[in-house]
Amino acid sequence: MKERITYLLHVGEEGFDPSRLTVTKETLALPPIKAAKEHRLTLGLSELPHEFLPILKQSHELHIRWATTQPYHSTPPYVSRLSPGLHVYFTPRKGKKADDLCSALKTAFGNELKCNTPSDTFISTPVISERFATSSFAQYHSLLPSLQHLVTYISDKFCTSDDCRAKASSLLSASYIDFDFDAISNALVINAFWAEGPAEGGLWNEEVSRGQADTMEVGVLNNEVPLEPEELSLSGFLTVVGDDTKAKPTLFSFPSRHHPLPSTAHPVHPTYYTTFNEPTGLHPTLKLSFPRPKKTLIPPGPSCVLHAYLTLPSAFFLDKYQFSDPLFLSSHNLRNVFAHAGATDLEAPDWVVPQWGSVALFELAHPDLPETADSASPAADPEDDPNLEVTIPLHMRYLPPSANNSGLVDASLPWPAVFWACSAEEGTKMSVNPFDRTNLGYDGLFGNRAMFYHVPPAKDGGVGEGGLVETLKVPVLDLDRAWYVEYGTVIAVVLATVWLSIKLGGVAKRAGFGRGQPVTAEGKKSQ
Repeated sequence: MKERITYLLHVGEEGFDPSRLTVTKETLALPPIKAAKEHRLTLGLSELPHEFLPILKQSHELHIRWATTQPYHSTPPYVSRLSPGLHVYFTPRKGKKADDLCSALKTAFGNELKCNTPSDTFISTPVISERFATSSFAQYHSLLPSLQHLVTYISDKFCTSDDCRAKASSLLSASYIDFDFDAISNALVINAFWAEGPAEGGLWNEEVSRGQADTMEVGVLNNEVPLEPEELSLSGFLTVVGDDTKAKPTLFSFPSRHHPLPSTAHPVHPTYYTTFNEPTGLHPTLKLSFPRPKKTLIPPGPSCVLHAYLTLPSAFFLDKYQFSDPLFLSSHNLRNVFAHAGATDLEAPDWVVPQWGSVALFELAHPDLPETADSASPAADPEDDPNLEVTIPLHMRYLPPSANNSGLVDASLPWPAVFWACSAEEGTKMSVNPFDRTNLGYDGLFGNRAMFYHVPPAKDGGVGEGGLVETLKVPVLDLDRAWYVEYGTVIAVVLATVWLSIKLGGVAKRAGFGRGQPVTAEGKKSQ
């Protein structure tokens, strides 16, 4: 087992003094620092639980991602974004189905997952161009708000010490966690990321122990100004616990596919909010709001295009035929919709849809670049730069009846990931990035030379119980009041039967039974 722990000082923090580190043969003590943290573990197949080996041996690639529902601060190079919840990207080995994958996911993450088998529940990964596609074969999503079940599973199944249980419990405050396996390396890589420390003020003040790791590398790094636009540059100090007696200085640069937005002089930083237009009904409209777009929504480069990658649970769906009309797209500040895949049946109720949902990649409209420097001045009148509002019409499926005394149930939708997609220089090799993060659903749609400048969600727009998830009330049949419908239907049928019997009885009484008297020709004329 190999471990790598990286502390990235928050932007604006002073440089780190390595003399404050206490290094021993087995531990490293860290003074209080304000930083983001990544903990990376690399495990061989022989070090993994036996119950997961059959699944991994049937997988060519398996990538599991979980992202928190709460907004957090990004620190380069950890700036890539995903919609909240659990994401699974899967490619089976040739001739294998891995039907037990869903059972393994439920064992680790909870039985509430809507997952039967990959062939039934997973959806095919969308493809824009076969030439540049690098995505997994199938994907899955569940709006899993917490990792409590995973923490309990790890603590009960694998931990024999309090230190192990404490490390497992720390996952509850993680901003995201990744699990990556591929058949070429035959290794499982686990990455957990925390945007800030657990102590007051977001500080880290801890001692890390080598434990059973074959090697443990600890780095305290700071961002530097890169020389090339496609690069990130880091400096700081590295320590190999057990080998080094003191921290060693380092400075390195690398191409990165994920970047923060370029700094802006405007006090309103680039961000976005997500809400539903009111009233919602069964045809809700999702709204993305970008404050002061002329000052903040500026393309990082001439080749950059603004996108939103939308993840829709099965209760929601898009009508793809609506988006074929250019005028319709323009009226919603949309330019195009790409890579729409998943549960797209326009008539099926939710309880007959086996897939988890659908995904879609939208190209968004944005203001043109300002013609003069004065028009981009931070002191410009806010009324001349109203919010840019992008709207995406959605539709609701009929949901199963519920016994909740209100006739309403919650339907939740995660915020989309919003980013600028740009082209990198010819020959740029993103794979040399030691912090590279791939298989996010949307990145494979653009090829290996794409760079992504991420627009962070608003820090205050999603704070609260829902976080980066929008929830609306959907009317359903209330089983507690269903007897009204049942008895009402019976009474209506009985009354209708009685009324018809009375009418038919009256007709029979007047005309009698039988064929009646024949009508003569003269009778017909007189009529």
